[in-house]
Amino acid sequence: MSAMLEVDNVSTCSSIPIEDQFQQWIRSTIAALNSSDKQRHIAIRIVDEHESAQLNKEYRGKDKPTNVLSFPSNLPADLLAQLPDHPMGDLVICASVVEQEAQAQQKELDSHWAHMVIHGTLHLAGYDHQIDAEAEIMESLEIQILSTLHIDDPYQIN
Repeated sequence: MSAMLEVDNVSTCSSIPIEDQFQQWIRSTIAALNSSDKQRHIAIRIVDEHESAQLNKEYRGKDKPTNVLSFPSNLPADLLAQLPDHPMGDLVICASVVEQEAQAQQKELDSHWAHMVIHGTLHLAGYDHQIDAEAEIMESLEIQILSTLHIDDPYQIN
């Protein structure tokens, strides 16, 4: 199992993780999902607050920037079976929102970036948190994956 990653950084923030970090976080997530041996493909776009707010309004009806948006590929299973790799979809991450949240929540910035990438990747894999039962499953998986990276439970209040 492996992951092919494309990172497009259009943000002016200077504290963007390096591509190897993104790769590690995505690989850890994919490994936890016990996925097939097919290579997974994910595109990540790092954006500013303006672009994040536009996309959040267009796709979620919320008129504000957000930390991470996930756009699953949603390809039919019969088509996926014919492809040499599995395009999971795209993540759009607003760097300044991630930075602001990390500071407000007193979290290490790299740890919060890892959480956002893992959270978004789980959305690409079909996980959601709209109802409590689904949220518990998704959060539990996030905590488990983060622990393999030696990152504390992001839901634990200090």
